[in-house]
Amino acid sequence: MLRRDIVKAGAGLSVLSLFGGIDALRGARAADAPDAGVFDDTTVRQLAHRLSQQAYHPPEETLPAAIRDMNFDQFTSIAYRPEQALWHGENLGFEVEFFPRGYLYRPRIEMYEVIDGKAAPVPYSTDLFSYANPALRVDENVGFSGLRIRAPINTPGVMEEFCVFLGASYFRAVAKGQSYGLSARGFADGTGDPKGEEFALFRAYWLEKPRSGVDSVVLHALLDSPSLTGAFRFTIRPGETTVFDVQTYLYPRKDIVQSGIAPLTGMFYFDANDRNHVDDWRPAAHDSEALSMWTGGGQQLWRPLRNPQDLQFSAFADVRPHGFGLMQRKRSFADFEDLALNYEKRPSLWIEPIGDWGAGSVDLVEIPTPNEVNDNIVSFWRPRDTMTSGHEYAFTYRMYWGWDTPWPTHLARIAATRVGASTDGSHTRFFDIDFTGEPFANLPKDAKFHLQTRTSAGEIRNVVVEPNPDIHGWRATFEFDPKEAKIAELGCSLANDQATVSEEWVYRWTP
Repeated sequence: MLRRDIVKAGAGLSVLSLFGGIDALRGARAADAPDAGVFDDTTVRQLAHRLSQQAYHPPEETLPAAIRDMNFDQFTSIAYRPEQALWHGENLGFEVEFFPRGYLYRPRIEMYEVIDGKAAPVPYSTDLFSYANPALRVDENVGFSGLRIRAPINTPGVMEEFCVFLGASYFRAVAKGQSYGLSARGFADGTGDPKGEEFALFRAYWLEKPRSGVDSVVLHALLDSPSLTGAFRFTIRPGETTVFDVQTYLYPRKDIVQSGIAPLTGMFYFDANDRNHVDDWRPAAHDSEALSMWTGGGQQLWRPLRNPQDLQFSAFADVRPHGFGLMQRKRSFADFEDLALNYEKRPSLWIEPIGDWGAGSVDLVEIPTPNEVNDNIVSFWRPRDTMTSGHEYAFTYRMYWGWDTPWPTHLARIAATRVGASTDGSHTRFFDIDFTGEPFANLPKDAKFHLQTRTSAGEIRNVVVEPNPDIHGWRATFEFDPKEAKIAELGCSLANDQATVSEEWVYRWTP
């Protein structure tokens, strides 16, 4: 799966042409709708519901010959003119720029501006862009493929990109001082299935014009695919942590067994826990280092990511989860030593469910990758029950793009996981886990901790727990002998004589 890849589809109709436009939807086609031309928080929801009752028609993908086969460099050479940005010069705190069509981004995505409850298309013109290669300028109204939102996130008065919606239902954001890393998307269907997954598409966006002095912007999106439609409302607040409040309504066209809510997509190439097949001069290379979970039962779990030899699918069953996310805790340049890619500045992304999500599982898909070009990590919430056609499903959640989880913890946290060969020359593996955090503050000199371990196969032995003064924490080491096992689920947590003092480390070992 290519990073920020998009679903491929044939030529088709614009979504509103399926209804004769918003006016027709709200008028002749919808007797119970508000007055024609009015846009409110129910508009996209009504569109999605009615669209789900029709056969799927993909958006237009036909492009003029001059831009039909653009490569990446050609696509990025077409630049939106900053002075043409939506709301530019209006002192509103936000500006919006749009992407051209071409390269991987062929579908025509409809863009609307909402002012005082009325929606109107964002006009397209070739003059909105500058062209390093004049041959890529075409006079036809080819429309847009996506959008970026700008705000003074780092420097007062300086508008900088902090959020992008581009390709299928992918979007990504950063907090203050960060660089782009992992992405999110609207919905996942069949992720990790050998039969392949279906990529839904945000085929239309509505941007509510913000009022002066407001620190958030509202974006609506219409999701569409052969299997379902959906209505999304994003309230976006950039800052030290960039927060998205997300309201979603999903309408399956067919029964969906392998659904994924709030899916996150990132890259893990290698780190000290998994670099057996990597020959690279850097200590590590990844968008995220672990999946973190706060279960409905109160457990705090830390699952280091891997770049496996074969696709791995893990499911962590839960009821009413407090949250989950793909996290990047390593924040020192020395952790990566990469001047160009700035992995230490890439955001963590935490999902906080709002309301009762019921029973299901946090799923993790790890896909082998030979390099750092591919997105090979996906995580999402999978409801236990099948999503059946003809029903509405609502999910509300908050997304935190930032440096860490949004909630404090009194537990010790895993600072590093290192794995290597045992010194006895056997196939036994040596594990080294560092813990840092509040439990190690103001310890007496005779403080002691022990490691609680478990494994589904093989044997854990030679456990050692000792202080690690260089990190003001503690280190636990052990050897794992898989014996005849082909896969094993390992777990451990640090404890004193009274209770567990750390989050729980969970790990999947494969040969």
